[in-house]
Amino acid sequence: MDLSWCRFVGALVVAILLCLQGFCYSEQAPNYSFVHDSTSAPNISYYDYIIIGGGTAGCPLAATLSQNYSVLLIERGGSPYGNPNITNLANFGASLSDNTPTSPAQPFISEDGVYNSRARVLGGGSCLNAGFYTRASVDYVNNAGWDGNLVNQSYQWVEKLVAFEPPMRQWQSAVRDGLLEVGVTPYNGFTYDHIIGTKVGGTIFDRDGHRHTAADLLEYANPKGLTVLLNATVHQILFRTKGKAKPTAHGVIFSDSLGIKHRAQLNKGSKNEIILSAGALGSPQLLMLSGVGPAEHLRSHNITVLVDQPMVGQGMSDNPMNAIYIPSPLDVEVSLIQVVGITPVGSYIEAASGANFGSPAGMQSFGMFEPQTGELFTVRSDQSNPGMAKFFEAMKPADRVFRGGFILEKVLGPSSTGHLELRNKNPHDNPSVRFNYFQDPEDLRRCAEGIRIISRVIASRAFSKFTYPYLSFPALVNMTLSFPVNMLPKHNNVTSSHEQFCRDSVMTIWHYHGGNQVGKVVDNDYKVLGVDALRVIDGSTFQYSPGTNPQATVMMLGRYMGVKIANDRVKSDGSS
Repeated sequence: MDLSWCRFVGALVVAILLCLQGFCYSEQAPNYSFVHDSTSAPNISYYDYIIIGGGTAGCPLAATLSQNYSVLLIERGGSPYGNPNITNLANFGASLSDNTPTSPAQPFISEDGVYNSRARVLGGGSCLNAGFYTRASVDYVNNAGWDGNLVNQSYQWVEKLVAFEPPMRQWQSAVRDGLLEVGVTPYNGFTYDHIIGTKVGGTIFDRDGHRHTAADLLEYANPKGLTVLLNATVHQILFRTKGKAKPTAHGVIFSDSLGIKHRAQLNKGSKNEIILSAGALGSPQLLMLSGVGPAEHLRSHNITVLVDQPMVGQGMSDNPMNAIYIPSPLDVEVSLIQVVGITPVGSYIEAASGANFGSPAGMQSFGMFEPQTGELFTVRSDQSNPGMAKFFEAMKPADRVFRGGFILEKVLGPSSTGHLELRNKNPHDNPSVRFNYFQDPEDLRRCAEGIRIISRVIASRAFSKFTYPYLSFPALVNMTLSFPVNMLPKHNNVTSSHEQFCRDSVMTIWHYHGGNQVGKVVDNDYKVLGVDALRVIDGSTFQYSPGTNPQATVMMLGRYMGVKIANDRVKSDGSS
């Protein structure tokens, strides 16, 4: 057989296989021809779908819908590509430390007094987080009413590009073995599945320590069907009311990086839609700015009420995180979340290690992740304590970086909820949000149980080589409280009360959700109640945070709903 013919057939087979996997039109990140700065946008443009928010849900959603429809994806931040603070595992924390106007992380302080950060970059929170990748539990999928087969297919679609098995080195292995030693069993090995016991989960960092974000899922996109605009901030969703049974979304107004406003409109067609994927803070905020929300609150900001929807902004939750810092006599690897103990008490135990954390300049926040010892360690406990004195003597002044890491726990759920409100009408500003950490006593009980498990892991034989024998657990508790992770007052009984330690040291794990929950703001197809041609597809629709980290499920949901929307549209067109 002619060699050129063999090559042609081989190339054809590869092309068919790629097409079956969703790569029919594949372009490789970061060289996307369809990504543009918003300053290049025309004054007015037309699309079948307009997606607001190029984050963890928006990217897979846009890639899926672009296969057969024209899609505009509007992202208020810039590109993650070429930014080593995003790409490299060893630089984790540096993006959170950047509080410049163009930073991929926009800092805010919740009304609870906890320091936090909101993604502002293509790829969303997957560009900033600790990278852990794990699916939701089977019960979560069933309770959400999702199609299990399509859920699994959608997870697999995501995992082909962005999920990896992490390398297990000394610190993470010791945490794993310590969890098993104290009874967080069985051992489930490496798995993406959410199963009671101890497991090694996935990560979006590859073997070279390079991050793969939701923006990489745009490799699945049809370049001819997708336009991505960066540094574009949506001010308002536009609705038609004249001659309509319900207000019908038909366009958006957005500004570019120079402050010039542009308009994007839906093409004619009853199936075309605007989809909000701006996250748990951005999506409720934009609904309110567009006149959909609690009437009294909107009027207080001189916003014309389109639909009085009192549940917009309600049900806001953030899984409380509490951690114990453990200085190590040995050098430890730089690692983020790899091992998790999924306990039957409703607490998840995880760990991170190495000098790879930074504190945001000007905020004195995320200090728990600050490696510079001289600036932060004004330890609350009595430093004349022999154990503490011995420890500080061991950490010589020239050794400016602590060896060690953290073992942390996150509360399942949570059950406590708060609310989100507008501060003003400026879409660039963060809204006001209160999570009401530990308002529900069950959340506090779960946290205290998690801290008790951590104390046993630290005391385990498996973890012993990473501890100083003269540093007691109460000393570690006091040391941990010296990190400025919140603005809350500290109490003297934290070493005797795990509950008080939970309250005093609470911080975010960036898993906030709610504000547009299913059954309250959107229906089971994620369509906004009371209006037409508008959906919300992101974590703001969640009642509870899925799994031990939501990013896998948020990416899955973008793909899942993209497939459902496209399939439903084909069925509808066929029946008509």
